[in-house]
This record gives sequence, structure tokens and C-alpha cells, in this order.
Amino acid sequence: MAAATPTPRLRKARLALFAVFGLNGMLSAVWIVHIPAVTARAGVSPTVLGMLILLMAGCAIVGMQTAGPLADRVGSRTLTAAAVTLLALTLLGPAHAASPAALGLFLCAFGFANGALDVSMNAQAVHIERAYARPIMSAFHAFFSCGGFLGSAFGAAAQHAHWSLPATFTLTTAVGLAVTVVAIPALLPHTVPAADDVPGTYVDPAAAQHLPATEAPTPSDGEPSRRMGRKVVALGLIAFALLMAEGVAADWSALQVRDRLGVDAGAAALAFTAFSLTMTIGRFGADRVSGRLGRVGVLRWGTAVAAVGFGVVVLSGWLPLTVAGWALCGIGLSGGVPQVFTAAGNLGSATAATDMSRVFGLGYVGLLAGPAVIGWLDKLVPLTAAMTVPLAAMALCAWGARAVAAPVPAPTSD
Repeated sequence: MAAATPTPRLRKARLALFAVFGLNGMLSAVWIVHIPAVTARAGVSPTVLGMLILLMAGCAIVGMQTAGPLADRVGSRTLTAAAVTLLALTLLGPAHAASPAALGLFLCAFGFANGALDVSMNAQAVHIERAYARPIMSAFHAFFSCGGFLGSAFGAAAQHAHWSLPATFTLTTAVGLAVTVVAIPALLPHTVPAADDVPGTYVDPAAAQHLPATEAPTPSDGEPSRRMGRKVVALGLIAFALLMAEGVAADWSALQVRDRLGVDAGAAALAFTAFSLTMTIGRFGADRVSGRLGRVGVLRWGTAVAAVGFGVVVLSGWLPLTVAGWALCGIGLSGGVPQVFTAAGNLGSATAATDMSRVFGLGYVGLLAGPAVIGWLDKLVPLTAAMTVPLAAMALCAWGARAVAAPVPAPTSD
């Protein structure tokens, strides 16, 4: 089914949500590049910093699980507005934290807001994608990556110019609040858009069709509900594997190249550069691929490519080939997570945001656990050999890719 031309209202909503995703990436990146300066100001040791980051991650998971039911109740637009505003404001805290306890308190709030925003803005993305009647989810995640790049570049420039922490973070917060004020009113409301605002319902060419939001079947008690629960778990496990592999690439790619090939830090950094570049490029192109192959095809072939990439990394003893392997990992992983989140938001239940929050939670645990598992394995086997863990995970995702297929509507009786 060809998608109808989106209305100006839908285009405006899409552009506004691009801004929100980019803002999320920017706010997170500004905090990350200032971690050394913030911890020095607060007198935080590396050990304590690790505990605080773990605490922030735990609060992010709490934020995700809280946001799901709230988004189902009050709507993703309202919750996105609250979460992004809180995230921008809590960024001010670390700039003024003068003790580990104060920094920990601010990071708890920052993590909670970040987790809530992850769920609410992706729930809004599913809403807009359904109205667009074609895949657009990956582009939102691409703008998150772009926002992260801009935030890290701004943070690096501010530090190079010797700006104070309060000045840098205050300016970032002001920009965040300004973008929020402009973008939020353009997002789609909680109610289902009018018929003339919804061009149609996107049909996955590799699976069954989505239903419009007004016709989506709600599972009743018993077996349908249990099937829905199993579907959420399956999607959560795939998200766990995908984000685990992504976390491993982000945290360990440069170290793997240095450990395996004995090159200097500059050459080793090419691995992560290649991975992040192809990840971003792939996200901009994944929607078009999804329109042709469907969600299942994107996940199956993408994770197969990522598995090949990890295989090249494990076997290669030559820097250009190893960097190419990490590039394959980036392009292969780029489209997977958006397909999972789209699938979670279109299960046909009345609690779509809650379903997404559970999938998000498992995925986030994978993002945290993957680098930690590799660090533990590095004490037992060479770091390169530990890369067989994400390789196996990607192979399993390719095998179980049917989990992201659109649900087939139950037959209705006259």
C-alpha cells in the first residue's frame, strides 16, 4: 500500500520530534564530556564515580518504568514536555555540585528524567510513524546521534575556551528550554488524530499489517494476554542483545584494536570512529530499507551484517580490515533498535507505552551489562576472543527476527 502524502501538521510534528531527539542527545553529550571537570569539582574518585553512574542508570530504569503507564494515561506529548524540561533543568545540578552526595542527588534526577524521556519521545515517534503510514523511526534515532555529536563538540569547545561549568551548563539548559517551548506544541496530542490527519496505516511488506490506532485490538484476559506478554519479553531480549552489542562497541572497540594489533591510541580510535559514523549514516537510511524489506528484514539482515563485522574483528590481524569490521558492526546495528521499538509500540494493546517501557528497560540493562561482561571476560580470555559474545548475540537476533513482525489481527465475528 502506498503511503498518502502527509499533512502539514504531521510534517511539523515530525520536525518537532526530530528536535526533541536531537536535544536529548545534546544534553547527554554535554554532561558526558564534562565528567572529568564535574568530578574534580565535587571531589569524586573514579571508584565513587562508577557507583554514581550505576546509580544514575538505575534511576533511568525507574524513570522508564514510571513513564510507560503515565504516557498511556496522560499522553506521550504531555510526558515528553515534562521529561525534557526536567532533563534540561537537572543538567544545572552537576555544574554546582560541591560534594559526592550532592552530585549523586543531581545524577539521580538526571537519570530519571532521561529514562522517562526515552520512553515518552519514542512513544510519540510511534504515534507519528503510524500516522505517516511509512517507516520513519530510524531517522529519529539518527537525530539523537547528531545531537550527541553537536553536544560533544560544543562541550569540547567550551572547555577549550575555559568557560566555567555553571556558564556552560546554564547556556545548554537555556537552549534546551527554548527548543522545548518551540517543539512541544507541534507534537501530536494523546487523542487519535482526525481522519484527514492520518494518511493511512503502514503495512510491513514482510509481515502482517498494522491496524489504525482506532481499530487496534486489545487483548482480553487469558491466552491472548499471555501471548502479548511473551511478545514483550521477546522484544525485550532482542533489545537487550542489540544494545549490549552497541555498548560493547562503544566502550571496547578502541581497546580491542590496541590490544590485538598493538597500535597507538590515535590509530585505535579509528575503530570507534568508524563504528559511530556508520551507525549514524545507517540510521538515516534504515527507514527506506524498512519500507522495502519490512521490520523483520531490517533486523535479520542488519544483525547478520553485525555478526559478520564482529567475526572480522575477531579474526583480523590488519588495522584497515579490523576498522572495516567495526564499520560493519555500526551499519548492521544501526536499524535494529528502532525496529524493536516500533514493534513494541504497535502490539495492538491499549498500553503501548507501558509495553515500550518494559522493552526499553531490558534493552538498557543490556547496554549496561555488555561492557561489564566483556571487562570480566577480559580477565579470563584475550579481549578479542571476548568479542564472540556479541557475535553470538547478533546471530541469535538474526534467527529470532520474526519477533518484530507486525501482529496479525484476530478475526472478528459478525
